[in-house]
Amino acid sequence: MDKQIVERELMTIMRVTEAVAHEMHGARFDAYVSPSSGSRQLCAWQVTVAPGVDGQQHRVSHEEVFLVLSGAPTLVVDGSASTLAAGDVAFVPAGALLRLANDGPGDAALWVTTSVGLHAELPDGSTVRPPWTR
Repeated sequence: MDKQIVERELMTIMRVTEAVAHEMHGARFDAYVSPSSGSRQLCAWQVTVAPGVDGQQHRVSHEEVFLVLSGAPTLVVDGSASTLAAGDVAFVPAGALLRLANDGPGDAALWVTTSVGLHAELPDGSTVRPPWTR
């Protein structure tokens, strides 16, 4: 019987000091997992939204999962708003119109996971290709 060889990669640890920070639309994106860090399929980052920020509406190309780490952010998906709390998880389907806001008194932090290649279409028709997803 032939043995099937399975190629495996070693686990990679991303330290908080190694996250690559980006600023966009009033939020901070600390990228941990992306093709530039060795991932082939997934991207993951922490987004921090300051109080009073009403994020940019955009249509996402890929599914996204949001895990609230702290604060009380509001996620608006296809016109339906939900205020979330720490520990809540939201799934946003590909093609959805999305906006993330923070009406709370302190920062809101969320962990976001998606697929490599995510991009977003803005209301003016322009496309944003975040560097942490490629």
